Amino acid sequence: MDIFYIYAIKSEADGRIYVGFSADVEKRLKEYNAGKTKSTKGYKPWVLIYTEQVAGRIAARNKEKYYKSGIGKEFLKSL
Repeated sequence: MDIFYIYAIKSEADGRIYVGFSADVEKRLKEYNAGKTKSTKGYKPWVLIYTEQVAGRIAARNKEKYYKSGIGKEFLKSL
């Protein structure tokens, strides 16, 4: 089973938090800060504030949805 990481990044420009999942978080963070992702391009630079390892794409997707929800977002804001 593949290993994925749920991550939360925070914009240093305006403080917004973005949640996603990837097999390679460091590579993904570099892509965000290089402006390669349309939805996050205008809010760089980004810093990593949270990671969590999970087994399998389905589990990763479910955790990502949780952290994008109200209670999950509140947890990330409290970090």
